[in-house]
Amino acid sequence: MTQVFNFSSGPAVLPPEVLRQVQAELLDWHGSGMSVMEMSHRGPEFGQILAEAEADLRTLLGIPSNYKVLFLQGGAHLQFAMLPFNFAAADSTVDFVNTGHWSKVAIKEVSRYAKVNIAASSEDKNFSYVPDEATWQRSKDAAFLHYCSNETIGGVEFNFIPQSNGVPLICDMSSNILSRPVDVSQFGMIYAGAQKNMGPSGVAVSIVREDLLGKARSETPTMLNYKTFADNGSMYNTPPSFGIYVAGLVYKHLLAQGGLAAMEAKNIEKANVLYAAIDASNGFYHCPTALADRSRMNIPFTLADSQLDAQFLAGAEERHLLQLKGHRSVGGMRASIYNAMPLAGCQALAAYMAEFAQQHG
Repeated sequence: MTQVFNFSSGPAVLPPEVLRQVQAELLDWHGSGMSVMEMSHRGPEFGQILAEAEADLRTLLGIPSNYKVLFLQGGAHLQFAMLPFNFAAADSTVDFVNTGHWSKVAIKEVSRYAKVNIAASSEDKNFSYVPDEATWQRSKDAAFLHYCSNETIGGVEFNFIPQSNGVPLICDMSSNILSRPVDVSQFGMIYAGAQKNMGPSGVAVSIVREDLLGKARSETPTMLNYKTFADNGSMYNTPPSFGIYVAGLVYKHLLAQGGLAAMEAKNIEKANVLYAAIDASNGFYHCPTALADRSRMNIPFTLADSQLDAQFLAGAEERHLLQLKGHRSVGGMRASIYNAMPLAGCQALAAYMAEFAQQHG
């Protein structure tokens, strides 16, 4: 099989060790005679899978005992609607920091069910930076403060945890969860789709502080109430069992690699390779993101001459460097280098970028 380096923004590359284990266990999980895709979610086999996945995720993130870990469906998109139903009264105000596409999508959905105050925004500079926290204009009695810790399209990442000032802090960590250590105790809730750093698409994880549960609006649909899943161990209905299984294998893999401190060191090294290639190109390549807020997960860049974009992408594919085309809303290129992207992939891309710039600069 041809080796490729997959820079897709999601669904994204998975550790080859995990994929090989999935392959080996696909028809017969641990001598059960069943694939995980076939087994009852109420049976002891899947019960073991779910329990180990939660325990390993708790270990990785150091999740305190007063937080519930929920494995859900619907991705981050569904949780945009769940947030106001669970954590904000109909006449309340919620604060948002708007740093890009996914912040905007969340704001649009939440504003259907609650008043939204944009405490800060970087739209004035095309979402290329994180607004200085000292400038945020917060509501007096906000139901919660929400931010997206990493914007995949703009390549903007928070390098700090905002001060909540006593308000529940809620974070969409879909694209950088498990890429670095994080103090979960500073959050009311963290949520994330799995398809960047945790597993296949179809699974979302919510980590919710227990005191925030049980306060949903009376009209909240049963399936949109976090307490429904907390009270039923993520199994009110049939969960995304195969996705949870794969995510659990990813958690074990990360623990075997040394945990999140080790992953952070690797992610810094990988990102530095690509940012160095951009910055050393004498303007041939350009990263639009402010230096202090550059993402370690998603690296957008443009060519000085956009007429060369198609040629650059074609050459990359010839070298098995795949999925580098930028998001349709911004164009250019984007290299997504989540946990499972090896250093060799970043080095191969950097070498190609230098070669292409030399040929066309």
